[in-house]
Amino acid sequence: MSDIRQESPNIVMMVLDDAGWADFRPFGKTPYPTPNVERLAAKGCAYRQCYVPQAICSASRATILTGCYPERHGIFGALMPRERGLDPKFKTIGDVLQPAGYSTAVFGKWHVGDEPDTRPSARGFNRSSGLMYSNDMWAFHPEMRHFDNTPLQYWEDGEVTIENVGPEEQKMLTTWYTEDAVQFIEENKEGPFFLYVAHNMPHVPLYCSDKFEGKSGAGLYADVMMEIDWSLGRIMDALEDAGVEDNTLIIFTSDNGPWLSYGNHAGKTPYREGKATAFDGGTRVFFIAAYPGQIAPGTVSDRAFCTVDLLPTFAGLAEADLPDYPIDGFDVWNIIKGDGDPENPHKYYPISTGPMFEGVVSADGKWKLHLPHAYQTLKMAGKDGAPGKYEWTYIDLSLFDMENDPYETTNVLEKYPEVAKKLQGLAEDHKKRWWPQQE
Repeated sequence: MSDIRQESPNIVMMVLDDAGWADFRPFGKTPYPTPNVERLAAKGCAYRQCYVPQAICSASRATILTGCYPERHGIFGALMPRERGLDPKFKTIGDVLQPAGYSTAVFGKWHVGDEPDTRPSARGFNRSSGLMYSNDMWAFHPEMRHFDNTPLQYWEDGEVTIENVGPEEQKMLTTWYTEDAVQFIEENKEGPFFLYVAHNMPHVPLYCSDKFEGKSGAGLYADVMMEIDWSLGRIMDALEDAGVEDNTLIIFTSDNGPWLSYGNHAGKTPYREGKATAFDGGTRVFFIAAYPGQIAPGTVSDRAFCTVDLLPTFAGLAEADLPDYPIDGFDVWNIIKGDGDPENPHKYYPISTGPMFEGVVSADGKWKLHLPHAYQTLKMAGKDGAPGKYEWTYIDLSLFDMENDPYETTNVLEKYPEVAKKLQGLAEDHKKRWWPQQE
């Protein structure tokens, strides 16, 4: 039991990179053990219908950090090295929680800006370490040569400590982030604190430390998953050892679905398509949250919500002031906590891919409308770190019954015309306001 009690809860958020919805038990039946993810689920709730508004790295992460959709914060797709990225006028979770007395840290992949005023030290984080962008943006990329002369730098607290990360350093990333997180918890146990652990894995190229390489017996991807599970366990143990577990909200999720192009180096999802599409294989992510005495242990939820809601929800728990400009997210703590049958404050959740608005999900998660759009579907999967091949195809205006057909297989547009009309109206209004270039 905790011997330290404070009014404001600590918040720990672990966000993986390109992990699949079914990559961990209890969501999927994995060929490798994930005891610590199961341990977290036993302490809290596994949410099976959490959405991200865009299934691409930077856009998704900027939304988590700002409580704004990509169309508002202006970050689409994935940023390149040295791009300025997220405009500092948009406050991050760190910016919001620091004035409320929180110590803040981010360890891992940042990927929302790579200039002095857009890196973590300038964006509300007292401590930071990691890469400023994806770990494949380096000279060893199997296809893209334009990264050959761009060193993959490792940063710590605003300073470059490794000028050019190579394979041996990549093997240590998960371990280093975990060690930094444990140390941060030990040093800030008097709280309150916000800890954001943003693992580079399992984004390709895959690497794990020697202590996990070959351990799964099921391939490199499985080894990487086992190390991530270990990382979560170490952080949970650190919270217990520090005596603050009872006053800490822990969240475990991913920025988007799996990058299917990489075949045996990609995650698993039962849903249609994957990363960089508007289908649920890309936009529906696993989500586990535990908070003793607040979230019922060992529960499962199908209540829909979106990562755009995290900043305002954290602010509500911390009694912190929200930004003085409009944001898109709402405090959905009642939905996460599961009190009765709370009404979702949203009318819908918009879904986009890069610079294209492609559909909406009803706020209750029961319906999904795709506007007509082209998308890439996998033609041939790659293997052992080499990418496969996509081909372009097209979906017409389509309505899917996500309660009975979460795999988006059958268009029920004609069967439910009133539902389609309502969602199409919301989508068209949203498009006129935020995506005039598509009109």
